[in-house]
Amino acid sequence: MSSRAVWLLDLDNTLHNASAHIFPHINRSMTAYLVRHLAIGPGEADALRLHYWRRYGATLLGLMRHHGTDPGHFLEHTHHFESIEPLMVFDRALRAMLRRLPGRRIVFSNGPRAYVRTVVDAMGIAHLFDELYGIEQMRFHPKPGVQAYRHLLRDHRLNPHDCILVEDSIENLRTAKRLGMKTVLVGSSLRVPPYVDLRIASILKLRRAAAHLLC
Repeated sequence: MSSRAVWLLDLDNTLHNASAHIFPHINRSMTAYLVRHLAIGPGEADALRLHYWRRYGATLLGLMRHHGTDPGHFLEHTHHFESIEPLMVFDRALRAMLRRLPGRRIVFSNGPRAYVRTVVDAMGIAHLFDELYGIEQMRFHPKPGVQAYRHLLRDHRLNPHDCILVEDSIENLRTAKRLGMKTVLVGSSLRVPPYVDLRIASILKLRRAAAHLLC
C-alpha cells in the first residue's frame, strides 16, 4: 500500500494548534457576523453559533439552512486575518516529517480553501501537498457528513482503501472507517474507539507510525 497511500490530513488541531489563538479569533468573528447580519445581541449570537456548530458540524450550514446566508460572504468575513503568523502555533519539524511521508498528501479541512492556503503557507509546507481540499470543494457539506468524503473521493478518483485519514476528531474518523479508510487519531485522548487504527500523541509521530499502516 505504501506507493498508493493517500494521506488525508486534517488542518486545525492536527497539523497546527488552532485552539490557542486562531479558533478564538474565528469564533469572535463569527459571533460579530451574526450580530451584524441577523440583528441580534452578542449573547444570542454566540449561543446560536454554538448551536449550529453542534447540530450541523459547522455554523455556516445552520446559517445557510435557516437564514439563507451566502457562504462565500460568511467565510470571507469570518476567516480574515490582518496577519496570521503571530497567531500560529506549530512545530517546525513538521516540514521534515511530511517530506518523508510516502505517498500522496491532501489537506482535508472544514475550513475555507483560502484559509487553508494561508495556514500552510505560514507553516512553509504548502508545496508538500498535492491538494488543499476545503469546505467549498465539499459543496459546503462538512465532515463528519459522508457527502464531504464522497466529494473528495470522486473529485480525485481515490480508492478509500488507499486512504488514511489523520484527524483530531473521533467523529470524523468514524465516517472514514465506514467508507473503508484507515484512521489515525492525533492527540492525548484516552478514548480510542475500535474504528481508530492508530493513536499518536503528536503529528510528528506520524512518519514513524506509518509502518504499522502501510502493509
